[in-house]
Formats: sequence, C-alpha cells, structure tokens
Amino acid sequence: MIASSFPSPCGETVPTPRRVAMITVHTSPLERPGTGDAGGLNVYVVETARRLAARGIAVEVFTRATGSRQPRSVELAPGVNVRHVVAGPFDGLSKEDLPGQLCAFTAGVMREVAAHPAGHYDVVHSHYWLSGQVGWLAADRWHVPLVHTMHTMARVKNIGLAEGDRPEPRGREIGEVQVVEAADRLVANTDLEARQLVELYDADPDRVRVVHPGVDLDLFTPGNTSRARAAVGVDEDDLLVLFVGRIQPLKAPDLLLRAVADLRSRRPDLGARLRVAVLGGPSGSGLERPHWLADLAAELGIADRVVFEPPTTREHLAEWYRAADLVAVPSYNESFGLVAVEAQACGTPVVAADVGGLPFAVGGGVLLPTHATDEWSRGLEALLDDPTERARLSRVATSHAAGFGWDRTADSLVRVYGEAMASRARRLHADGS
Repeated sequence: MIASSFPSPCGETVPTPRRVAMITVHTSPLERPGTGDAGGLNVYVVETARRLAARGIAVEVFTRATGSRQPRSVELAPGVNVRHVVAGPFDGLSKEDLPGQLCAFTAGVMREVAAHPAGHYDVVHSHYWLSGQVGWLAADRWHVPLVHTMHTMARVKNIGLAEGDRPEPRGREIGEVQVVEAADRLVANTDLEARQLVELYDADPDRVRVVHPGVDLDLFTPGNTSRARAAVGVDEDDLLVLFVGRIQPLKAPDLLLRAVADLRSRRPDLGARLRVAVLGGPSGSGLERPHWLADLAAELGIADRVVFEPPTTREHLAEWYRAADLVAVPSYNESFGLVAVEAQACGTPVVAADVGGLPFAVGGGVLLPTHATDEWSRGLEALLDDPTERARLSRVATSHAAGFGWDRTADSLVRVYGEAMASRARRLHADGS
C-alpha cells in the first residue's frame, strides 16, 4: 500500500514510494571519494539515500563486490542497505572492463531479490550509464519505473576533452542513448545538463527533470581558520590554494600547478608564501602514470610548495576547506561541481573553470573562461593579492551555498519518483494491462 501522496509540480497528485532500489555498478557508496572511481556520485548516493530513509522510504543500493571478504549486505544508515553483488573477478577490473560483466551483475541482482514478492520495489534509480543498463532490465522485470541520473555523459566529455586525454568510447555513447530512451524519468543536475540530454541524446523533454545536488550544511560550515590550519598542518602565514578531487586530466590539476609556477616566477613576494595542497588519488587515465602530477611539480620547480594528501574523511575535508584561502576547480567539465559548493559552504572562495555546471554552482568566486596557464596565473594572483575581496567573496560564498541542501534534493527526488510511478500507471491503464 502506498504510504502517502503529494501534489506534483503540475498540480497532479502522485504517489510516494515505499522502497527504492538504487543501482551503482562501478563504485560503492561505502568507498571514500577522491580516488579510483569514487567521487561526487558516491556522495550523491549516500546523502540522498540517507534522507530518503529519514522520510520513511527504504533504500537498497546494489553495487559490485570488489573483495571476497565483503559482507553480502551492509547497513549504511537506518533504512539504507548496501548489497554487494558478485560479478566478475574481485580485483583487476577497471570501469572500462565492466560492460562485459553487466549480464553477471544483473543476474546477481535478480537472485538477490528473487525471494521477495511482486511489487517489493516501487522505483529503480540508476546512477551512471553502466547502472542504467542494469536498471533498464531490472525495472522491466519488476514492472516498475526507471529513474536515471547520468552524472557524466560521454558526448559532453568528448566535446571538452583535456589535451592528451582519451575520448570516451563509442560503446559508451550507444549505451547512454539506450538508457535515455528507456528511462521513465531522467534527472539532470542543472538546466544546462537538461538541455544537453535533449540536444545531444534526443531525450524527451517531458521526461527530464532538474534536481540540484546538495551539500551537507551541518558538516560544511565556516569555522576558525587558525584552528583549521593547525588541524591540517599548514602555516598561519601561508597563502593556501586547495585542489580536491581525483587526479586525472579531466580535473586539470596540472593546470593549477602550471599557473602556480608561473605566478611564483612573476611574483616572488607572493610565491614565497604560496602553498598548494592536492587532496585526492589517481583515477581514470591518470592511473597509467600514478605519479605524473608529483613529477610535474618537480619539473616546474615547485615540489617544495606542493603537498599531496590522500582522500580523507568528510570531517577532515571540511577542515581543509576552512584552512584554504582559495579552492581551485580547473576541470574541463563538471556536471555540477560538488567540491565548489562544499568549499563555499565553509566560507572559502572558489576559482573555477567556466564549464558545465560550475557557473551554477559557483556564487562566491571567480569563473575563468579558458584553460590558459597565464589566465589562471593572473586569476589566482588577483585574489591572493586582495584579502578584502577574498573576505567579500567568502560572505557571498556562504550565502550562496546555503541554497543547496540535501533535504531539498531528496524532496525533489521523491516528487520525481512519484511522477514516474503515476506515469507508468497511466500507461498500463491505457494499454489495458
């Protein structure tokens, strides 16, 4: 029985699901973001699942097992269970190898829920195109709607490809088109992403809904900079520029290092105080040369001013944000820009590339229109040289980030789920099923 209902944006009363199956094949919500394939998608799944459960909606997350000792099921939070599905060898599989394991993963998901009665799930919500392929089959088998979030899209990434990076394969593009056609609702992070789904993938506009990701406004808050610097081991007088994310060409951490090297050569007075912290691990094509960024720092002569830190806890990450004078997001593409919003929630201004969802995510900061080294060097210089402007942007950043909260995201998702359920029910009624 449906627990409750509410008005949709169009005024229609739609149902509220009781139980949602989330699918994230290639990365587990239990993994720490910042290395391998773990990033903003992981945070999104964790935060939305927790808040859905707090609203009385049970969530089961299906992900691929990557170790023989992993328990079959793990409670992530009350009402949220993560189920590990065996599909292929535990070790040695990259994201690019996983299309060959989708059949095995789907079969494993079906076995996991075979004992449940019909109607056990009300909605399948898949994340990333690999999961969409599994979700398509699962939703069809369980006679429930499929809601899909792309997170990143091959055609968008290939348009803004970093120099020397590999384009996404044709097989991925075909798989994404299939998921777009199959989904009852497509969740886009921003209006731009919604347009890209329509223009690049011929998505039905009536099936696309914009739901903005959020930020944990209880965790990421302004705080005492001196205490934060003591916690992360940064000198009080340093000018700290922070990069947070996976180390791969798409995220462009090399651009930040080149810009800093240029700035130090032009402004020795700033350079003497300038320090860069890189929080994250190798990912994607960056795995082929795991030490490439450290090697570049040495080549540029700034190794003594760059510190590399592995992915850390969310609590410690908040301290890094508070400790920084600026957070740099030089990516060639971001579907949203979660790091930018987290930094701003801590009161730290952001310098970001004017791409993807970043113009929407960044309110307290500066957007740079190109990935030219000299432009980034001068953009950093302008803010590092002006503490008054940084203080003004800090106030704007905090106010801007306050508009993003995971509770709002969860409420919007519940509405999308209800629309998908109502739409499917209407189709079944029209078909006489």
